[in-house]
This record gives sequence, structure tokens and C-alpha cells, in this order.
Amino acid sequence: MQKGYYAASFCRILMARDFFTMDDFDLAGHTVLLRVDINSPVDPATGQLLNDARIREHLTTIRELRHSKVALLAHQSRPGKDDFTTLEAHAERIGALLGRPVRYVSSLFGRPAIEAIDAMQVGDVIVLENTRFYAEEEALADAKLEKMAKTHIVQRLAPHAEYFILDAFAAAHRAQPSLVGFCDVLPSLAGRVMERELTMLTQAVQNPEHPKVAHLGGVKADDSIAVARHLLEKDVVDTVLTSGGVANIFLDASGVDPGDPTTEFMRREIEDYEQARADSKDLLKKFPTRILLPTDVVLNDDGERRPVTVESLPANLLVYDIGLDTIAHYVDVIHRAKTIFFNGPAGVFELDPFSVGTRELLTAVAESDGLSVVGGGHTVAAVEQFGLQDRIDHVSTGGGALINFLAGRELPLVTSLRHAYKKFAKGEPKA
Repeated sequence: MQKGYYAASFCRILMARDFFTMDDFDLAGHTVLLRVDINSPVDPATGQLLNDARIREHLTTIRELRHSKVALLAHQSRPGKDDFTTLEAHAERIGALLGRPVRYVSSLFGRPAIEAIDAMQVGDVIVLENTRFYAEEEALADAKLEKMAKTHIVQRLAPHAEYFILDAFAAAHRAQPSLVGFCDVLPSLAGRVMERELTMLTQAVQNPEHPKVAHLGGVKADDSIAVARHLLEKDVVDTVLTSGGVANIFLDASGVDPGDPTTEFMRREIEDYEQARADSKDLLKKFPTRILLPTDVVLNDDGERRPVTVESLPANLLVYDIGLDTIAHYVDVIHRAKTIFFNGPAGVFELDPFSVGTRELLTAVAESDGLSVVGGGHTVAAVEQFGLQDRIDHVSTGGGALINFLAGRELPLVTSLRHAYKKFAKGEPKA
């Protein structure tokens, strides 16, 4: 069976949507506010972008709006960070990728911004200033939707646009005025990134074919524990494979002491380590055969791999990867799966000696006939590093958003789109 069979089949299934998409309205000739997530690595010394992957994700949405007038809203970093800067470089890169001028406006809702929006012609794209330059964006985070709709950002910009398109899935777990406030005052639609993310993730969760497997790695173990609980208790997956920091805390919870260096590192990474350990122990008690732990690991011995069995722990060196026996077992489980969720690397893949686990597991995902979904910043970086992005069904733009989705938590951006759907359902959708 060819790779991508499941994804192609699923894409032919019409999901019962409760939010608008770009197919529901004729946007030609209209002014659109487009909220994207193009938060990118920036060189603090030069202000130049170091990577444009997130910008490229939104090009499909922007190109489909070539017959509209488009004002982009976006953020870059947050106050106090070295890369908290304007969106001038982003506008320049968008223009280069589109092959046409894209104007940067050093204002978000002031007179220059309003005049720039009103002066747009069909086909124009402008980029307004970093939304997080304005105190409302952070100060009113998580406020009620109706309160966000009354902010200066929304009240000043909404009268000059006819539609709001929400395409920032990577920020779907955030609730801020520029993300959700417009959904109360303008017909609001999911952009192509948002639509594809929600469609693919929902289809993967609802795929009736088994076995279904989730691999949880990386150092954000507390979030991954919540994901494991939801996926197992709701029978979304049959098996959870653990590696990286997630495996370390589950090993500790199972009675295996990884050693002081690894445990101390994990305690620094996890805010409430004892609670996370207790939660892991509870999950192991409830699902003793469905959570798989490494049987061997690799220590960092002055930059060299030192493989050891779990029985030989604790060790006075840091755990940096999973071992070959564990890799072989996990690869076999992945190859037999009909659906695979993959979040978090298996080790410190940035260092070549310790990239083996992450590379081999992701290669197995790429080779599998099952529907594959991978996500998280480090995971996506690993996928690109190993050149596997075109062999995986869905590479999610979300890190925190994906984790929250898989943990069964409410995504404020999805809730806001549903709110707009109910409020504006009597608009003028396409026939």
C-alpha cells in the first residue's frame, strides 16, 4: 500500500464542520484581515530572519487571496526577548516568496495603518506591525471574547475590513485580541493552514483502524503525560511509546533511577517534578501494557555513545538517546500501526552521535503505510534535518497547539471560529 493512502482517502471524506472556511464566501474584491503565525528565528544582531518555514506555510492562503485586499496581522516573539522586533523583515521575505511587493506598515491600528488599509487595491498585501508591541495583546490574554472585541486593535481595524481569516494554528492554544477578538465582529473563516490542521488531526484521532500508536519524547514531559492520559483513557491510541525526557520520568516512576545527572536535569525542566512523577506512576498502574519504556539507553560519555541497559542504571552520566534494542522494538510497533502520532525527539538529535534514535523512529514513520502526524518545534526540525518531510502525511505547524489538541483541551481559536459560525451563519455563503 502506498504511503499517503490513508491521508488521500480521508481528504475525500467531508467533515461535518462547525466553522467557516475560505470556500464558504466569495472573497474577491473584499478587504480581508489575515491573522497568521510567522513567528520566526531572528538574528538579534542584524534583524534578519534565520528561517522562513512558518512564512512558507501560509503562502497557499495568501495566494488564494490574490483577488482580495489583504492586511496581515502577526506577532514576533514577546517583550523582553532578543528577537522581539518589527515585522519589516517578514514583509520583505513574504514579498520575495510571492514574487511581488509586500508593504510593511509600522503601525497596527493607528492612522498610518488605517490609511494603508483603505488605500489598498485588489491584489495588494500589506503587513501591519507586530501585534505584541501593544499592551492589550498581552494584558487581555485569556479575557472573554466579548471583552477582546472591544479592544483598540479590533475596534479600530474591523470597520475597515469585511472578513477575518484565522490561519494561525500554531497559536491556536492562545487567546489574545488579535487572534480571537475579530471573531465577534466580522465573519471569520479558517485559512488553509488552520483548515488542514484541524481536518488532518481530527481525522487521525477518529481513524477507526487499529493499531494506533503515539510516540511521546522530548523534555516537555508534563505536557506529554497529559497527552498520554487523554489518548489512553479515551482509547484514541492503543500504545504509547516513550523516549527522551518523557521516558526518563516514566522510568523514574516505574522504580528505575536514571541517575542524579539525568534526574536533576529533569527537575529543572519540569515545574512540579514530584506531581509529574506521581501522574506517571498512576498511568503505569492503569495502563501497564500500553505504555512502553526503553529497555536500553545511551549515555553521553564526553561526546561518545555509551549504551547501557536500563537494569544497569543509575548512571553518573546524562541519558542522551534510546538504545538499539529499544529502537528495534519501537520501529516494529510503528511499522504495524495504522495511525501514528509523533511528538518530541527520542534524544539530543542535534548532536550527530545521539541522533540515531530520533532518525530511526522518524524513518519508520515515513516508511509506514499508516496515517502519520508529527509535530512540535524540535520534531519538525528533526524531520527537516533528515529530509523526511515529503514522506509524512501531515507535519503540523503546532507545538503547544498540537499538544493541547492531543490532550483533549479546548483550543481558543477553534472556539472563536465556532462562535463566528453561529453568529454569522446567515451571511452570504457561496452556493
